Formats: sequence, C-alpha cells, structure tokens
Amino acid sequence: MTEQRGPEQQGGFPRRDAEGRIRTLGDLLGVCLAGLVIGVLALVLFDWAFASVGAGDFGHTNGWLAVILPAWLFWDDFRAWEFGAARVVAAVVAAAVGVFVGLLIAGLGAGLPPLLSGALAAGAFTVAYAAVWFPGVRWLARRTG
Repeated sequence: MTEQRGPEQQGGFPRRDAEGRIRTLGDLLGVCLAGLVIGVLALVLFDWAFASVGAGDFGHTNGWLAVILPAWLFWDDFRAWEFGAARVVAAVVAAAVGVFVGLLIAGLGAGLPPLLSGALAAGAFTVAYAAVWFPGVRWLARRTG
C-alpha cells in the first residue's frame, strides 16, 4: 500500500511547502552548509590536482567559489516566492549583510591562504544570508499582503 502525500508533505529534503518554498530555517541552513562543504571539497580536489601537475601552488584557489551551491539554493527559494517587493527587498538586504559579513571574515583571515580565507568567508556569507533571508521574506510578505 502506498502512502498518499498532500502538497505540504512532499518527500525529499529540504522540506518545501505547497508553493515550493523551503519550510524551515534548519532545512535551509542544513542544505546550504552541506552544499558549502561539497564546494570546498571540490575546490580542494581541483586545487590539489592543478598543484600536482605544476599549474600553481596549492591553496591559492579563490575559496569564495564554494558559495556556488548555496547561492543556487537561495536562487531556487527566491523564485518560489511570488513576484513582489517582499522577495526583492529581502534578497537585497540579505545579500548586503552576507557580503559584508563574508568580507569581514575574509579580512580577518587575510594572512591565511586564499582557499581557506575564502572558504571561511563563503561560510559566513551563507549563514548570514540565510539568517536574514528566511525570516525577512516571510515577515515582509505578511506585511505587504
């Protein structure tokens, strides 16, 4: 016997509501941080491969590239919200806060190799963006109707 699922109980992770929006901040952060780890591991692998064939020194790849998968998830959640000012304002504010926090962390880690300082900055950006975007878009959507 197969189980019938309603629109709010779709299988998979992250859990999404009927409109396709991520339902909890924990789901958003969990998937984003998993994507960040995958991105960092891919960068380490590529950097190691290029360094081993003599195409540069290990650790000099830009670690900010690790933010690609989390940014893709943020874009997907952005598109799930209906068109309006709430999603645009929340995304712009979250991006500004995320970039500020990421650059602050990158600046504090300026003495580290670019791969490490960039990966730390990408992690800080990811957490800051999610922490502002998730409650911000919901609050603004309720306020604007």
